[in-house]
Amino acid sequence: MIRIPCPAKLNLFLSVGPRDSRGFHPIRTVFQAISLFDELQLERSSVDSFECDRDLPEANTVTRAWSLLREVVPLPPLRVVLRKGIPTEAGLGGGSSDAAGLLRGVEALLELEIPRAERAALALAVGADVPFFLLGGRAVGEGYGEKLTPLPDPTDQWAVVVKPSAGCPTGLMYRALDQKDYPWRELGEGTDFYNDFERVAPCQCLDLIERLQVLGADKAGLSGSGSAVFGTVPDRPHAERLAARLATEGHDGAFVVKFLSRAESTHIS
Repeated sequence: MIRIPCPAKLNLFLSVGPRDSRGFHPIRTVFQAISLFDELQLERSSVDSFECDRDLPEANTVTRAWSLLREVVPLPPLRVVLRKGIPTEAGLGGGSSDAAGLLRGVEALLELEIPRAERAALALAVGADVPFFLLGGRAVGEGYGEKLTPLPDPTDQWAVVVKPSAGCPTGLMYRALDQKDYPWRELGEGTDFYNDFERVAPCQCLDLIERLQVLGADKAGLSGSGSAVFGTVPDRPHAERLAARLATEGHDGAFVVKFLSRAESTHIS
């Protein structure tokens, strides 16, 4: 049996291009893996089974990745258990990370080596963010998120991530953005947070970004299509004080997180 930590991600920079003829949006982004995790447990079994500690649709990112992988390589029956720690509808990439974790975990458990190009194609077939979670760390994402350029690992960087009660379904957020007229911003390096979805984010998200800054965050912004927001701080004690203050204000979904290196974000135990 093996356990695969599946980290969340932040988008330090995210500019969204105009919808193409297929209805898809190209993006320019800077991904960063963080120490907020789901966990997958994989082991051989007599029959295939999937369990989760939250209600998920029968067809989800993990079962989709599993089904596609079965078409490429013969797999023995497996028991797969998913424990969720990453909020949903938050722009933190939990489902995509879980799918990448399944691919990484099956390779490790069965001692397989899927060719890199084939593994990347499988990941992209599940979702645009999944290839990043096979890479981990920090990376530039272009195209539809699948064209990745690794960036140097961050130094010791901490942040507070807050998930407000509002959810932001991805499709709804893209449709709202399609109603706006704005320039497609050139790629940044994540040093100044930027996210086009802040143009259409709920007021609750925008108020939280401002609140993080008032409480001492160096910088703050929205992750992905929302609704989670985050603020960076100098060190862990600052992050813990900020999260505690938010808790007194009724924000129970505040997480103290560290920016992960590539090795930390792809570790399997």
